[in-house]
Amino acid sequence: MKRLAIAAALATALSAVATFPAHAQESATLKKIKETGSITLGHRESSIPFSYYDDKQQVIGYSHELMLKVVDSIKSELKLAKVDTRLMPVTSANRITLIQNGTVDIECGSTTNNLERQKQVGFSTTIFVIGTRLMTKKDSGIKDFADLAGKNVVTTAGTTSERLIRKMNEEKSMGMKVISAKDHGEAFLTLETGRAVAFMMDDALLYGEMAKARKPGDWMVTGTAQSKEAYGCMVRKDDPGFKKLVDTALTKALIPPKGLNLNMPLSDEMKAAFKAPNDKAFE
Repeated sequence: MKRLAIAAALATALSAVATFPAHAQESATLKKIKETGSITLGHRESSIPFSYYDDKQQVIGYSHELMLKVVDSIKSELKLAKVDTRLMPVTSANRITLIQNGTVDIECGSTTNNLERQKQVGFSTTIFVIGTRLMTKKDSGIKDFADLAGKNVVTTAGTTSERLIRKMNEEKSMGMKVISAKDHGEAFLTLETGRAVAFMMDDALLYGEMAKARKPGDWMVTGTAQSKEAYGCMVRKDDPGFKKLVDTALTKALIPPKGLNLNMPLSDEMKAAFKAPNDKAFE
C-alpha cells in the first residue's frame, strides 16, 4: 500500500509539473498571471514613437507593440486561450515604483536601462538606443549645450535628461533655469510657446515631438549627445523566469515604429543591438 501511495503521489506531482510550464515554475509574475488570468501593462501617454495615444485614445507605438508580443508569448507559455490585458498609464516619475509594488507587471515605453535603476528593477534585452540632445528652433542660435548659458531649458521630470542637465548647470555654473515638465508633450509645449529656448531629451523622442508639430520644418535636433542610453522593458527584479520569457519574445519580435516617418537614421549602436541582443546599460 505504501508503494502504491508513493507512486500515486509521484504521478500527481509529475502531472502538476507537466501542466505548469518551466518558466512559470520559477516566476512569481507568471504564477500571478496564471492564477488571475490577467496582466497589467505600463505604457506612456506621449512618448512618440514608442508608446502614446492615437487620435482615438488607443495606445500605440513601437514599444507597446513589442509588449503585446510578450503577452502573446505569455499566453502560449501558460497555455491560456486568453489573458485579460489591462493598460495602465505611467509617468517618468512613478513607473519604477509601480513595477516594484506589483501594480504593473511589465512596462515598455522609453525607459533607460542604467546601473542605478538596475538596483531597483529588472530590464529586458535592449529595444532601442538613443543619445540625449536638444531640440530648438532653427533660428534660435542654439547649436550646442554651451549656448544655453543663462537661458530657460525644459526637460521631462524623472528622466535621465533632467539629472544630466541639472548636473551640468551646477558643475559648469551655466545659470540656466531648468523647467521640469510632467511629460514630453508638456515639455514640447513649453518650448513651442517660447517659455524655453531648448528641450533636452532622448533624440528619438525629440524627433517624435518634432514630427507631430504644427510646423515641423521650424525645428531641429542639435547638440553633442550627453549620453548614450539603452531602452529596455522593465520587469520586477529577481524574477529570472519572467525576464527570460520577455527577452525571448523581444528578440523574436523586433519591429519598426508605425505611423510617422521620423527621418531618423539608424545608429551604429542600434544596428549592433539588433545583431547581438543584450541587456547591458551604457554606463
